[in-house]
Amino acid sequence: MVRLLVQWLLSAVALLVVSQIVPGFIVRGLSSALVAALVIGLLNATVGFLLKIITFPISILTLGLFLLVINGLMILVASNLVPGFRVRGFVPAFCGAAVLALLGMIIRAVTRHA
Repeated sequence: MVRLLVQWLLSAVALLVVSQIVPGFIVRGLSSALVAALVIGLLNATVGFLLKIITFPISILTLGLFLLVINGLMILVASNLVPGFRVRGFVPAFCGAAVLALLGMIIRAVTRHA
């Protein structure tokens, strides 16, 4: 349970970092980041999971890069649902998904050894 809460908090911090790096990716405070991280996680676990299954052949052909498109779409949907979290178009969502993927790899590597 504690591990899940730590992952959630780290995901929210990653969203705050992305908002500082990617133009058009706006997060207004930690509370918005926490809600956005939760919504993005739920979207990825439900709708995103189904989309990833349906688009599996495309993902293979693009060597997994199409997964960033799906994650970008989930970020766009979340930005329409969460107050204080805005993404201005698909390009910032796609770039944000790429940066979040890199930060996620770093977070997983650090927390796995901690």
